[in-house]
Amino acid sequence: MIITGETIDYVAALAKIQLSEEERLRAKKDLGEIIGYMERMNELDTTDVEPMSHAFPLSNVFREDEITNGDEREAMLLNAPNQKDGYFVVPKTVE
Repeated sequence: MIITGETIDYVAALAKIQLSEEERLRAKKDLGEIIGYMERMNELDTTDVEPMSHAFPLSNVFREDEITNGDEREAMLLNAPNQKDGYFVVPKTVE
């Protein structure tokens, strides 16, 4: 694929940036090298390579949702300086 000035202008417009002439030339060269590398990658024989989503095998680290603590409401309320009807009593913060 040949990168033209129109391609660079199009990409710059998509990125909403303005490029000087020097930046346009450098971007044209860099984008050409990137596309060239991708074309080189497409030449590789990948017929026996299985598709993968990660380079390393991953497994879910989920665990079962099990209750490990019970109803300790009374024990927690023993630490409260003030309590009423089974709830913490705190100072009013909003008028």
